[in-house]
Amino acid sequence: MRGAVGSPPMSPTPSRFPSRSSRSRPRRRRSPAARARIRRRRAVALLCLVMTLCAAVAYAADDGPPPAGHAVPALRALTPAPLPPIPGAAPASYRVPSLLDARDVYAADRPGALSPVVRADPPRIYVPNSTSDTVDVIDPATYKVVDHFPVGGQPQHVTPSYDLKTLWVDNDKGNSLTPIDPRTGRHGAPVPVADPYNLYFAPDGRHAIVVAEQLQRLDFRDPHSMRLTHSLPAHCAGVDHMDFTADGRLALASCEFSGQMLVVDIAAQRVVGRVPLRPGAMPQDVKLSPDGRTFYVADMASNGVWVIDARSFAVQRLMPTGAGAHGLYASRDSKLLYVSNRMEGSISLISFATQQVVRKWRLPGGGSPDMGGVSADGRVLWLTGRYNAEVYAIDTASGRLLARIPVGKGPHGLSVFPQPGRYSLGHTGVFR
Repeated sequence: MRGAVGSPPMSPTPSRFPSRSSRSRPRRRRSPAARARIRRRRAVALLCLVMTLCAAVAYAADDGPPPAGHAVPALRALTPAPLPPIPGAAPASYRVPSLLDARDVYAADRPGALSPVVRADPPRIYVPNSTSDTVDVIDPATYKVVDHFPVGGQPQHVTPSYDLKTLWVDNDKGNSLTPIDPRTGRHGAPVPVADPYNLYFAPDGRHAIVVAEQLQRLDFRDPHSMRLTHSLPAHCAGVDHMDFTADGRLALASCEFSGQMLVVDIAAQRVVGRVPLRPGAMPQDVKLSPDGRTFYVADMASNGVWVIDARSFAVQRLMPTGAGAHGLYASRDSKLLYVSNRMEGSISLISFATQQVVRKWRLPGGGSPDMGGVSADGRVLWLTGRYNAEVYAIDTASGRLLARIPVGKGPHGLSVFPQPGRYSLGHTGVFR
């Protein structure tokens, strides 16, 4: 430390360690062969780092087809990980609506069980085109595009609001949310919001949760005005999807580029734990089982779905489904989980009762099924074709492709609306 300005210089303090110039033993010089080995090691390390960054950038862009011959890293044996601390009781001010059936979190989502709020809304499929910066609106009765309009940069998902009165277009690069009135189809002026890759709502309805993927944070906002009230750092790369425990207290969020899951205390608005998956994992969509005991997590790099205990957050196993497992959707009778396998053009069906894949549907001629939802009557599964600029309508009884509808470029998280349910927890339509 130097003395203050104008004061005499401080006297040097003897050091416990001699300087390099005063060391008596001469420095040992490495041989040319040793120096060459060190240079090779540094070059290999640098090459690995560059390859890893390139792969992350390629997946982060996520608007074009995956590189040809993309290799999936070999799975390593699961090792027990330290579990996150589970918080105590929620504060009295945090009140979540009771489930209609404690044995089934989706009991309010039965075929045709529309809320009075949405019964007069026309059935539509709202498709955000991430590369075209537009939204296409499809009439499910005719399979025709009936509306098309521009929105902000890189719209990722269309999200129903908690009160079911508004649809929000999540304009990620446009740093805005575009509101749509589902009754009239009119869209309003965009609301400024930083980095809205995805959007969820706290189960008590008091906050919107903007998933700011690039900024690596979860922004708690007023659910109507979208005014920021609290910004929660995620400290993980690629936070993007989540679902909530049956009591609505905790959320399990995926970190796509760091191969882990976050456990978030929604009432306290803080991260309370991290659940590692495996090196190279790329977790995507998250879905709670009807009985509330299990989280399913799609992993498009591991080509399957992780099974995670919803109480202890212990990782139980990886269930193979298909290349590029991505979106997860529950059937209207709460018996099946539909898994879109984006890189092989298929949909796997998992039985909630047995936790096993029971069927697989393949799209004729291939495709890239991504995000979507189930029709209000449960008869049609709607999915975007991310790399094919199209939307698929699939018969849930047979797996038959009913329609392949051309839309804009890079279609992503489409929303089927209206859907059964009393309130929305966000994403493309997670209802309770």
